[in-house]
Amino acid sequence: MVQPLIFRLIAVLYIAFVFLTSAFFFPLALIIWLTTVLLDKRLRLLHGFTCFWASSYIWLMPPWSVSIKGKENIDANDTYVIVSNHQSLVDILVAFTLFIHFKWVSKAELFNIPLIGWNMVLNRYIRLRRGDHKSVKTMYKACEKHLKQGSSIYLFPEGTRSESGKMRKFKEGAFVLAKRMEKPILPIVINGSRTALPKNSFNFHGETHIEVTVLPPILPESFREESAKDLAAQVQHRIKQHVVLD
Repeated sequence: MVQPLIFRLIAVLYIAFVFLTSAFFFPLALIIWLTTVLLDKRLRLLHGFTCFWASSYIWLMPPWSVSIKGKENIDANDTYVIVSNHQSLVDILVAFTLFIHFKWVSKAELFNIPLIGWNMVLNRYIRLRRGDHKSVKTMYKACEKHLKQGSSIYLFPEGTRSESGKMRKFKEGAFVLAKRMEKPILPIVINGSRTALPKNSFNFHGETHIEVTVLPPILPESFREESAKDLAAQVQHRIKQHVVLD
């Protein structure tokens, strides 16, 4: 009985810590944006700061640890459509620990969060209102624009988090984009985040190790003749082989 109460208290304190420190980080992000936006068209410096901001919430949570494998599969000079499995809100923080440049496709509601959402706007991350066809078209146009400018795009093709840990069927959008723009697909596997923070839970769940595995990129010439549907299934199978169900 005591342990669940302690874990709940830790969770409440952690959430409070996130919002309080956001009041410190956001003004710094705004200063970076104001001083670099005219020279840094892709907002690389601001995104790098955002990676530090997000990663700090992993580093400052002692029971959580993250290890990254396969980072040598990332060419810093290349542009990717990045896709990964999605088990937890923590996946978002974990993605930023890679410290690679990307524009993140996120549900529109997150952009309304004070400070954190405002920083997403400054970064020109891409909002998506699920089920809204106009929003989907706008999302595609934004993704294509950023890819042409040299920014990778990060998506969760499942569309939402899995409660059980079992992967949901990948939606085709990311793969339509990769085919249309002839960009390599970079598959990423995240294990352990569901233990840290399962869907529909804001309780702390004890010590957790999160492992990120960057798989070799899939080059456009290898999927030029494939349909987006078949490509989505192929990439999902590749990621699924590395997912550990807890």
